[in-house]
Amino acid sequence: MTGQGFSLQHRARRSIVRRVQALFNDQARGEQPVIRSDTALFAASSPIWRVHGDVTTMMIGGVTALLLQMLHPAVLAGVWDHSGFRADMLGRLRRTARFVSITTYGDRAEAAAAIARVREIHGRITGTLPDGTPYRADDPDLLGWVHVTEAWSFLAAWQRYGDGRLSRAEADLYCADFATIGHALGAISAPRDTAGTVRALEGGRARLAADDRTREVARTVLGHMPDNPLAIPLQRVTMQAAVDLLPAWARRMHGLPASPPLARPIVSTGALGLATTLRWAFASP
Repeated sequence: MTGQGFSLQHRARRSIVRRVQALFNDQARGEQPVIRSDTALFAASSPIWRVHGDVTTMMIGGVTALLLQMLHPAVLAGVWDHSGFRADMLGRLRRTARFVSITTYGDRAEAAAAIARVREIHGRITGTLPDGTPYRADDPDLLGWVHVTEAWSFLAAWQRYGDGRLSRAEADLYCADFATIGHALGAISAPRDTAGTVRALEGGRARLAADDRTREVARTVLGHMPDNPLAIPLQRVTMQAAVDLLPAWARRMHGLPASPPLARPIVSTGALGLATTLRWAFASP
């Protein structure tokens, strides 16, 4: 490769990396990317490092998880009543992504501090559902639903779009490691294997519902447009990939259509292409 070609590739890599870092770190507040630590909660060889370190699959899985979470009336109420989600969707998603990064890769003290902050915030969030039922954000069952939706969605996104499927044993280890974070946050139901995660997701269906507020949150998430118009096609591919990842029953509750059969290869190819490009950008040249 000529020096000019290398320089162009280097600039392209740096441009992509800067955009992704700006997406996941609030630069106005001086946030920097999380440094991977030798004293993290989990060993670098653990599947949780692979799954949580892939930008594309975490974006897709994150949106899928959020759509599943919003089907729980108490989770929806907490977001609706106590967050600026509708006005600052990117900020909320950024904070969630940063928490996952810190608790996966940060040193143990940093992870413990992040967990303590979230527990303190949850302890202040209370309210009443439209039917008069009280709710608390630190309800262990509620925290369990949030955890299960994330574990299922992150893993499902990796298995479909990640760089090499996890074996059953590796997937179980991922669930076990991620359950450590769920339990630390106060969740009782944080299954430690894939079978338990699937059972917990299916078992939560009886408590779910969809209304106008649910659909408004979904529209806010799926209709978000990036600042750069050139990124809109990639954004649409990411969002549709997240919808396609949902269980069929969850799509029906949201009233969201899966990709038509003829369009599915386009969505899949687009998501895989985005993942490949981002891995290239973040890899050592």
